[in-house]
Amino acid sequence: MKRICLWSSPRNISTALMYSFAQRNDTTVFDEPLYAHYLRLSGSDHPGREEIIDSMDPDGENVISEIILGEYNSEVLFFKQMTHHFIGLRDEFLNEVVNVFLIRDPKDLIISFSKVIADVNMERIGVKKQFELFQKLISMKQDPPVIDSGEILKDPEKVLTELCKKIGIPFDKNMLNWKPGPIPEDGVWAKYWYKNVHRSTGFSKYISDDSQLPEEFGSLYEECMIYYNELQEFSIKA
Repeated sequence: MKRICLWSSPRNISTALMYSFAQRNDTTVFDEPLYAHYLRLSGSDHPGREEIIDSMDPDGENVISEIILGEYNSEVLFFKQMTHHFIGLRDEFLNEVVNVFLIRDPKDLIISFSKVIADVNMERIGVKKQFELFQKLISMKQDPPVIDSGEILKDPEKVLTELCKKIGIPFDKNMLNWKPGPIPEDGVWAKYWYKNVHRSTGFSKYISDDSQLPEEFGSLYEECMIYYNELQEFSIKA
């Protein structure tokens, strides 16, 4: 059994990737199982906060033992994770899963995130945390694949084929398309974040965003770029 943890920054194409893996007959997907744990410990005021906490187990250690490391019939388990949700947890389980990192150009990430939550900071977008977790896994003798949303959107089939090869599962062309609308595995927060994915039937065409980054995010962007550039060197190219 392959247990895949996709460690992503928010406002990336992580939900589209979850929908992609959900098209595989051998795979069961899970939507951000540590979200309630993160909200409980961080106190962050996300849209639907109380509903999210009530909808799932807010104890992260329980989530790890009962969900991430639980017993299932599927050959492949895909856990969509936000890297900043990984707080106050023991990290031993990381050796029992296949870890994958999903990165995005920080400018696009910050602009997109600020449209939903105005108070954007490093803790909330998890870019530094992503780099630190990657470094930790390297120290644990792992070689985690890195995928960049910009590269995926340029050539989804090529990048996903290479990702599947690195993970040790066969590529399935069904991963390239899905029916519009929600899927049963969506978290209760889907109504706040998933509108674009629900309108989609596959990975959208890559379009370079020429929007200007608001001046107040300049220093955050510069710090994010340090970590992004480090991880981008390891990413699968289209």
